[in-house]
Amino acid sequence: MHSDKEALLPAPQNISIFSTNMKHFLTWSPVIIPGETVRYSVEFQGEYERYYANESWIPISECSFIIVTQCNVTEDISATVPYNLRVRADVGTQGSEWGTLKRLFNRNTTLLTPPRIKVIADGYHLLVELEDMGPAFQFHILYWKNGQESSVQKMMVKEITSAVHLDTVEAGTDYCVKVQTYVEAINRSSNFSQTQCIRVQDARSTWVTITLISFAGFIMAALVLPFLIWKISRIFEYSCCPVVILPETLKVAEPTTKLFLRGIEKAEYCDMSLCVMTPEEVFHLWIQDTLSYDL
Repeated sequence: MHSDKEALLPAPQNISIFSTNMKHFLTWSPVIIPGETVRYSVEFQGEYERYYANESWIPISECSFIIVTQCNVTEDISATVPYNLRVRADVGTQGSEWGTLKRLFNRNTTLLTPPRIKVIADGYHLLVELEDMGPAFQFHILYWKNGQESSVQKMMVKEITSAVHLDTVEAGTDYCVKVQTYVEAINRSSNFSQTQCIRVQDARSTWVTITLISFAGFIMAALVLPFLIWKISRIFEYSCCPVVILPETLKVAEPTTKLFLRGIEKAEYCDMSLCVMTPEEVFHLWIQDTLSYDL
């Protein structure tokens, strides 16, 4: 018996449950065994198991032999009664004693936070987008004209689809909205969200503004687009066919005088100078030389 006790792993410590907006998580400190992977298993015990089923415990299948140190027990805490939870560590065939919550947990102690909201004015319609907090939540909505808090309108929403339509409102007026959640299962409400106000614009002025902006954009495009096209074409032209400037050292100056050779009297001068003749001139000169030689 003594050796069996020595073989047991240390039980998990600091077992706590954190519950916010009807979502419940059991957490504990890790059991450290050097060179080993420690796995954990979680069980719960409700009021029925404690009083009518010989204090039995029910394993949570999603949290059996897990390696993380937390377990989502939201689906298992299904009634507003006190629950007990416990966790055990395992390495191979060795297991620890069960570590148990120090006090029973009841879901009616969950922390309810104000919902996130977004107020929207769509034309002459006032809408509000609500955070989806789960099927257990209903939303108590208050809205009013800014400065007329004595005339508050109320609305209860049980199911969220998309944006909630509150009312048809007046243009050029500020409207304010705030929302709180309510959970019927525990008969509790959250605090109200921060008040959000929005001005409802005149739909006609909005249309005129959009038209003016669109027209200004068209004019700008008409002025800028041709310049951009010209600039891009110049860039492509330079990239594909760049202009090459001949270096000064390779440039040949135009001659200031021209030689005109006429008749046979210029032949001797051609022997001493560089001259360019056409084939007809060469043939004609050859005939003259031949005739002179025969004579």
